[in-house]
Amino acid sequence: MRTEERSSLLGRVAGSPLVRLIVRRVLIAIPLLFAISVLVFALLEAMPGDPARQQAGMDATEEEVESVRKRLGLDRSPVERYVSWLLGFLTGNLGRSTVSGQSVAVLVGERMAVTMELVLLAFALSLVIALPIALLAARKPGGVFDRIVMVISMTLLAVPNYVLALLLVLVFAVSLRTLPAIGFVPIEDGLWENLRSVTLPVLALGVPISCFYARFLRGDLVEQMNSADYIETARAKGVGPWRVLWVHAFRNSSFGLLTLVGLNVGGLVGGTIIIEQIFAMPGLGMMMLQGAMSRDVAVVQICVFIFAAVAVFANLVVDVMYAVLDPRIRYGSR
Repeated sequence: MRTEERSSLLGRVAGSPLVRLIVRRVLIAIPLLFAISVLVFALLEAMPGDPARQQAGMDATEEEVESVRKRLGLDRSPVERYVSWLLGFLTGNLGRSTVSGQSVAVLVGERMAVTMELVLLAFALSLVIALPIALLAARKPGGVFDRIVMVISMTLLAVPNYVLALLLVLVFAVSLRTLPAIGFVPIEDGLWENLRSVTLPVLALGVPISCFYARFLRGDLVEQMNSADYIETARAKGVGPWRVLWVHAFRNSSFGLLTLVGLNVGGLVGGTIIIEQIFAMPGLGMMMLQGAMSRDVAVVQICVFIFAAVAVFANLVVDVMYAVLDPRIRYGSR
């Protein structure tokens, strides 16, 4: 009986629209990530210069350069080298950096914590800023607070994050001398010092995105409040204005915000490449940029793969949250 119940349960799980959605998205993600890895490898191959000559030194003899080329595997064809990298990746062997000679897996493990902390804190900060501001602005559209919010958000959206980063350094590190301009302090060396070291890069990453979220959410909330029939019904029943805004309008507007968040995760992760350089943060973004400049294929390949996988995973989570928040969405029929 237990076997039959287990089989029945597995059958219901396998037939669930949500499970089919996840499987379908994963099957789409696999060839997408494969295509990205091929494209990155081809672009690195097309870059001018000889990595073997660069590592051996400009004064090295041809024999020394050829020795470095064989050691790095550059004497093989591009197809052979890519297949070797792909097979190594699938078996957990990420190879070694052609510049430092260190294991790429070790380098990624050391750097990933820095980048993930920046991304997660910037993402949390963007929502913490955007949600209350959008709700307050949508409460009285066209009011003083709404106009101030729109002007400030438009101004900050027009400023690139690297320019904002330099302005933050000028104000908080140079003028006020309250926060460090460069460097990263691990959490194990002290939580307070860790937070101080990441405050400026997190602000540079999170503030522009929070403005984008706030503008979008405010506009969608105002549209819901002015035209949706269910809002008029709630008001007719005597529901208070804040409850109408938060419970009724925000729930429907959250779907659009979810889509926007999923689409912006890739941009948020990509923004770390510049921000980590400005603040000298030893994360994946800095490692990838340095690897691209030195044509360290193994390093660049895995960094791009991680960034792409994060973006794909974020969109998968958004799709799943759609199904959870609104069961009327029939993913299984698509």
